[in-house]
Amino acid sequence: MAALGWLTRRRPSATARSVLAGEAAAEAARKSSQELAELVEPARADERPAEPAFPVVGDALAAAFFDLDNTVMQGAALFHFGRGLYKRQFFQRRELARFAWQQAWFRLAGVEDPEHMQDARDSALSIVKGHRVSELMSIGEEIYDEYMADRIWPGTRALAQAHLDAGQKVWLVTAAPVETATIIARRLGLTGALGTVAESVDGVYTGRLVGEPLHGPAKAEAVRALAAAEGLDLGRCAAYSDSHNDIPMLSLVGHPYAVNPDAKLRRHAREREWRLRDYRTGRKAAKVGIPAAAGVGALAGGTVAAIALHRRRR
Repeated sequence: MAALGWLTRRRPSATARSVLAGEAAAEAARKSSQELAELVEPARADERPAEPAFPVVGDALAAAFFDLDNTVMQGAALFHFGRGLYKRQFFQRRELARFAWQQAWFRLAGVEDPEHMQDARDSALSIVKGHRVSELMSIGEEIYDEYMADRIWPGTRALAQAHLDAGQKVWLVTAAPVETATIIARRLGLTGALGTVAESVDGVYTGRLVGEPLHGPAKAEAVRALAAAEGLDLGRCAAYSDSHNDIPMLSLVGHPYAVNPDAKLRRHAREREWRLRDYRTGRKAAKVGIPAAAGVGALAGGTVAAIALHRRRR
């Protein structure tokens, strides 16, 4: 009953926060994409993977939106970012071990506890409060090379490249921090990224989010806001995700794809005859998705999800 009471009490404000988070992510994405356009060099033709036939060449009203975790990259960006922060002594070993256990639990259970997610977000924001944005961006560049570069799914990368080669813009849409997402987008040669926006003043994090983590309905709001600002026709756009949590985003576009889908998304996609792509092998394809990581959409990364439990129980 307590859980039901939480849902009933907070639903109206959650909707408002989703819209705010989506609009903030869209604004940040457009700004960062202008910078990315100046930095990204086109990949050489002999380095590009085989292209799917779908994207329509020259359709300026179309774009593609890609979820990050388990869609573009194996695993959760927040978890890998947390590993990098641990290596740089942002956290203690017991906190990393507790988070690893928690990640395993949520992989199997596939459920989220709203109260715990709130505690985790608050803890994450308290960790980065007072740190400079430039500091975390610099660390993020290093962490990408250390833990993420070798985890990109070649098949999904080929899908993204097909949209780029057709002259369309390609955006990451993720609950990961927008700074981390922007780094990944730039390294992959994409247009930009929509991600969770942590408030900063004069380049220093305040310890607050703008709206809420870019998760579930907030992702759909971000895509909607960006499409309006860019003059896109969502009916001609494509979206790609592995998680049933992204059904609101996938339902917005005319060309939804389920990539490495979890069981709920696979079932939903088959019922609606959405296109399916699975780049996993063996039992890896049986069940995926890390809702815990998706719920912790603050800059410090997934590792800080353990801190809330540690502090409460201590």
